[in-house]
Amino acid sequence: MVVVADTITQYLADLLLPFMRVSGLFAAMVGLSAKSIPPPVRALLTLFLSVLIMPMIEPVAVDEVMSVGTFLLVIQQLIIGVAIGFISMMMLNTFVLSGQIVAMQTGLGFASIVDPVNGINVPAVGQFYLILATLLFWAFDGHLAMIKMIILSFEAFPIGAGWWDAENFQKIAHWGSWMFIGAVTLSLAPIVSLLIINLAFGVMTKAAPQLNVFTIGFSIAQIMGLIIIWLTMDNFTFHFEQQWQRAQQLMCDLLVVCQ
Repeated sequence: MVVVADTITQYLADLLLPFMRVSGLFAAMVGLSAKSIPPPVRALLTLFLSVLIMPMIEPVAVDEVMSVGTFLLVIQQLIIGVAIGFISMMMLNTFVLSGQIVAMQTGLGFASIVDPVNGINVPAVGQFYLILATLLFWAFDGHLAMIKMIILSFEAFPIGAGWWDAENFQKIAHWGSWMFIGAVTLSLAPIVSLLIINLAFGVMTKAAPQLNVFTIGFSIAQIMGLIIIWLTMDNFTFHFEQQWQRAQQLMCDLLVVCQ
């Protein structure tokens, strides 16, 4: 059996280009992009998915794997994958930001732990919201939805068909406003409740100046903050579902082909 060098080159290109798009997705997607995931495990998952979807992709004629044209195609696939995965990461950061807002308002902001996803210190409340949002992401089959999106992207943006329009990147940047809107909406009830409590302490200070309102108020604000977080926990799933639907709608708008 004679194997032509061009056949080997074409096969490597057909595997490399989808591999880079999928690896870009896994590098920015919720859950799989965490630093706690070993890189070899992520690479094996990427290779496995690339081998599965490779027969469904229209091959692109590549003369040389180590060439400038192939390098530009690799960069293009990587950018598309990262952009799609970045949308899910923005959706998740909505709840991290909401937890930070609540933590600062309740005086719990001094309690910080290391975020395993971003590798930075965040308030404990924000980490708690992050864990809940990540669990809901897996429970809502978000990982399957992201894999579906990356497969549909090969139909919407075939390999070698050209770069993304600037409008697509603009849509992703503008969608970032929903991250702040969702965070403020989720933390609105605790903020208003704590504002009323602070007003009550202000009235107490005016009526009885001899009370040490700072010592009493700090302790009560923390206790009431925990109670308010517990009472408003029922709204968490609703806000997550709404934000996840907005993220999916954005990905569908970018890919066009979603049904």
